[in-house]
Amino acid sequence: TEAAEHIFGYVLMNDWSARDIQAWEYVPLGPFGAKNFGTTISPWIVSPDALEPFVCPTSAEKQDNPEPLPYLKEQNYSSYDIKLAVDLHTPSKGGEKVVTTITESNFRHMYWTPRQQLVHHSVTGCNMQPGDLLGSGTISGTEQRSFGSMLELSWRGAHEIPLADGESRKFLKDGDVCNIRGFCQGDGYQIGFGDCSG
Repeated sequence: TEAAEHIFGYVLMNDWSARDIQAWEYVPLGPFGAKNFGTTISPWIVSPDALEPFVCPTSAEKQDNPEPLPYLKEQNYSSYDIKLAVDLHTPSKGGEKVVTTITESNFRHMYWTPRQQLVHHSVTGCNMQPGDLLGSGTISGTEQRSFGSMLELSWRGAHEIPLADGESRKFLKDGDVCNIRGFCQGDGYQIGFGDCSG
């Protein structure tokens, strides 16, 4: 419960990946240069208090695969019902932008909670400072339409991602814009984060 007191709020985040570089360096180094060149966040920080009405079970419902180590076990293992979508804005042959929603998911698909991630990050003595930003990791559902990255949606480049104008993508091209949207749906109202676009 102490970890929750150290989380100021939540934003949408895209930690851009250069997948061609990441494929080379991932084994055995992990993603270094492929992930350190740019991060985009949404404009609004949504507080845990604002998200409290949207607490829900995770899609896993219980943590047993893998089972958390004792310091990571949560008495009230839960997530937030945050609906997520990614729109790809691509230039058409006529010059106008074409918008295609390429994936829809939900934050409840995260197995590890933000509280657990914060505890795990700091357990070895890595001090967190006010303003530090932690990413949740890719948020993917169980169906292909809910996969959380273009790498997953294209099955590592083996499949085309269809666009609204009949074109397709496996990866982003020059001129494309990726926009992540997220909101919680209340009874007659929404709580949103603003666009996370780049």
